[in-house]
Amino acid sequence: MDKTQMLNELENAKKTHLAQMQKIKDVLNNKDVQNPTPIGKMDCECGEWFYTHREQLQHILGEQMFIKLDDIHERWHKEYGRIYDIFFKEEKKKGFFAKILGANKVDTMLIDKAKLYYVELEEITKELLKSSEVAIRRVSALQESKFK
Repeated sequence: MDKTQMLNELENAKKTHLAQMQKIKDVLNNKDVQNPTPIGKMDCECGEWFYTHREQLQHILGEQMFIKLDDIHERWHKEYGRIYDIFFKEEKKKGFFAKILGANKVDTMLIDKAKLYYVELEEITKELLKSSEVAIRRVSALQESKFK
C-alpha cells in the first residue's frame, strides 16, 4: 500500500466508523437497522483493514501509535457489545411468532441503559477519531519512499 492508499484508507475508516455510530443512534431511536456492526474488533470493516495491514501500519505509524489505535478500537467494540447485547442478542433468540406479534420490543429500562452506554461510546469515538487524525498527520508527513 502506498502513501495515498494508506491516507485514503485511514480517512475511509473514520467515515465508516461515523456511519456505524449513526447506525447505533438509529437503533437507540427505535429505527430498524439491517446488518448491525459486528461485535468483534477484527470483524468490522475498519478492523478487517487495520489487522490485514498490521505489519505495514506498525512500521509506518510506529508500535506505540498502532497499539494505541488497537486499544481504543478494542475498547469501542467492548462498549458497543453492551448495546449490541440489548438490541440484537435477544432478538436472535426470539421465535417467528414473537416477531410477528410484536413481542420483540426492548424494555424501556434497557433502552435507557443502552443510551448511557452510548454516551461512553461517544467518548471513546472522540478518542478514536483524535488518534486517527494523529495517524493521518503522521502518514502525511512521511516521504513516499517509506511506503516501499
